[in-house]
Amino acid sequence: MKIGIIGTGRHGSRYAEHIINDCPDLELAAIARRSDEGERQAERWQTHWFEQWQTLVEADEVEAVICAVPPALNLDIARHCARYSKPLLVEKPLATNSQYGGEIVTLMREKNVPLTVGQTLRYNPVIRKLRDELPQMGQLFTAYANQRLEPSDIDWLENPQEAGAGITFHIAVHVFDALHFITGLKVLRVSAMCRVCKTKHLEDLALIHVEMEQGVAGIVDVSKLSTSRSGRFEFICDKSQLHGDQIHGYVNIIDANVETQLAKFHAVPTIPALLADWHAFLQGDQENPVTGEDGLYAIRVSEASLESSEDSRWVNV
Repeated sequence: MKIGIIGTGRHGSRYAEHIINDCPDLELAAIARRSDEGERQAERWQTHWFEQWQTLVEADEVEAVICAVPPALNLDIARHCARYSKPLLVEKPLATNSQYGGEIVTLMREKNVPLTVGQTLRYNPVIRKLRDELPQMGQLFTAYANQRLEPSDIDWLENPQEAGAGITFHIAVHVFDALHFITGLKVLRVSAMCRVCKTKHLEDLALIHVEMEQGVAGIVDVSKLSTSRSGRFEFICDKSQLHGDQIHGYVNIIDANVETQLAKFHAVPTIPALLADWHAFLQGDQENPVTGEDGLYAIRVSEASLESSEDSRWVNV
């Protein structure tokens, strides 16, 4: 299948490299990037370069599209893909707000054009192990998750017009989706505190109290403040506690006062697995790995968190 990538910056380049090196069923047919670096990349990858993304979508040699661009562009890209019947894999977040996200989902569904969202954390082996083990732990009462990363040096992430919001949209969406993927439960309402600490315009700290289906309560803690990293998930159940860290690659269980390691994982790229499932979906061999509705749910929770942070009240998702 011939793939075109819109946006081959830091993250889009990962998609390109994996298509070339790890996905024998996919071919990198074209890339679109506004800067001259796109021309150099195309030469290195032996593919076509388009300065305008619209031309890539329209090109006959492109059968499906991946976009890894600031989310403010996603709605226009989706409209063009729908017009030319090109399946779209869009990097998270799906859009800069739930209105635009809803338009993308509705448009692609009405035009019967496949839409997949790049919630790649689902393919982390720790997240998958937590999902497998959780049903053995008994009734779930509370959940805790953090994603603590270093400050970003990507300029557009500080531009409200391009990014839409800060870490609630660009980091917390991963966590909200992962919690849903692991537990099968959705967040119903949130109470959040968001702060601007090291950035100038958009929040880089968020502490979010969540109330989930089946009475499960939890805390989501995301930040881009420290030079250190963690990605920890904890589930407190009536039989045991289940803990894991998707960055440090372990899953532990606590019974009584004894903590035991269930599994240890080496870091592995998640994009190839998503691409394999996406290709199988487009071929009709399996279900959509991450639906547009999944991506829309994650930004709705993030949007509710931002609304709540304005006056510290509970907001329904």
